[in-house]
This record gives sequence, C-alpha cells and structure tokens, in this order.
Amino acid sequence: MSSLLSPEIVTVDSLTDRCDRCSAAARLTVTLTSGGELAFCGHHANRHHEDISRVGERITLEQGFEWAGK
Repeated sequence: MSSLLSPEIVTVDSLTDRCDRCSAAARLTVTLTSGGELAFCGHHANRHHEDISRVGERITLEQGFEWAGK
C-alpha cells in the first residue's frame, strides 16, 4: 500500500474515462485512499495536482500526458 505522501503512479496507453468535472476525455484517474475513483482531464488534473497527490492511493496517467504532480 502507498503512503499518503507517495501514491503509486502508473502509465497506460490510453484511458476511456471522462473527466468528472467537465466530461472531457480523462488523462488521469485516481484511486482514493478512502475508496472510489475519480477521473480528470488534463486541465483539471494539473489544476488540482496537489489535492490528487494528497488523497490518491494510485494514480493512473495516460501515456504522453505531462502531469504537474509527477
């Protein structure tokens, strides 16, 4: 299990999810330490990178996406 300070980060070829904030194509999904999963487009993933890193147990990035939290 990852600590709150260092979530597991994996990269996949592509994601099929939609952003939970705006419905754009997801570039990042996060499995929350409290349970559940959220998806974010590139804009929202970078805008909320600190919060995502803090609450995430596992972060999945789409290949080629430059995430501010990495």
